[in-house]
Amino acid sequence: MLINKTLATIAITTLFVAVGLGYISAPDPASKHNSSEPDKAMSSNTTLFSKSGHNITPLTDAQIQEHAKDLTPEEAKVILRSGTEAAFCGNLVDNKLEGTYICRLCDLPLFQSNSKFKSGTGWPSFFQPVDPQHVTEKDDSAHGMTRTEILCARCSAHLGHVFPDGPKPTGLRFCVNSVSLDFVENGEEFPAGGKPSMLKTAYFGGGCFWGVEDTFEKLPGVTNAVSGYQGGNDDNPSYKDVCSGASGHAESVEIQYDPSVISYNELLAHFYIIHNPTQGDRQGPDFGTQYRSVIFPTDAEQMKLATAFITDEQIDGKWKDKPITTQVVMAPKFYKAEEYHQDYHAKHGGSCHIPD
Repeated sequence: MLINKTLATIAITTLFVAVGLGYISAPDPASKHNSSEPDKAMSSNTTLFSKSGHNITPLTDAQIQEHAKDLTPEEAKVILRSGTEAAFCGNLVDNKLEGTYICRLCDLPLFQSNSKFKSGTGWPSFFQPVDPQHVTEKDDSAHGMTRTEILCARCSAHLGHVFPDGPKPTGLRFCVNSVSLDFVENGEEFPAGGKPSMLKTAYFGGGCFWGVEDTFEKLPGVTNAVSGYQGGNDDNPSYKDVCSGASGHAESVEIQYDPSVISYNELLAHFYIIHNPTQGDRQGPDFGTQYRSVIFPTDAEQMKLATAFITDEQIDGKWKDKPITTQVVMAPKFYKAEEYHQDYHAKHGGSCHIPD
């Protein structure tokens, strides 16, 4: 079921609020939701996606106001002006149904029932969001207290505060106003704004996967890139297995992308910019079959596009003067690499050389 909240906000003591969400209500003048950041993000024509595939591009002020048209005055006070509902009065405090808690304003999924716990504070409490990228944090020093405010990453709706006194595994307590949430029970359809984009998957191997992952992940329309192993004989290979050459696997990258933003042909074009497809079983100083140039199409359409792209590239592309050695093989099972390989350049800095 999708639960709407229309509970009125009533006064509670400052001491009680300090234990939970932080304060009753903020003044009406210009709030954080009048920030120019959403407009700036939209004007850059950059579409942002979370790792779970949801569009989290910040809404403009005009879009936020459009979404806010159906809010009650009490909902608007909390969601748009950082107010707080009365403790133990929200209709989601004792909700025990299994499902997903979504943003009341824009429907972005925020928390799941399996992370909800009874905190005794009077507000719905969770130890982690459904996706870390769906909830943003902001320092809050109002009312003589120092806290961390939490907001919806897409529409900047005020949710509540996060405190470092939650249960394992995170040790965090995301204390949220019921009025800031709607609830979608398992088995019910999500509203349009709560559904992930219709993503597709592509696989490319072009040398060390650190650089391939890093450059693809920066492309608009690519929601996630994961380093792994593919195309060999061993199940669940380790990095040591792959480096030995005995497994037959190539270092590859699994790419999730939104075809409405970036096409498969554009991914192919990028692939042929960031690596040299004429070097056989090597890439620059890295030698071995694991560094071979390879494309793993997921269906007949990708196979057709990849084959045609290589033909055109060989005739009149950047690499036309040498034979292109890229293998094109229907995608076999992908094995995610060890965690220390994931987002390696993002974590440690550096980058891989783009071939001339």
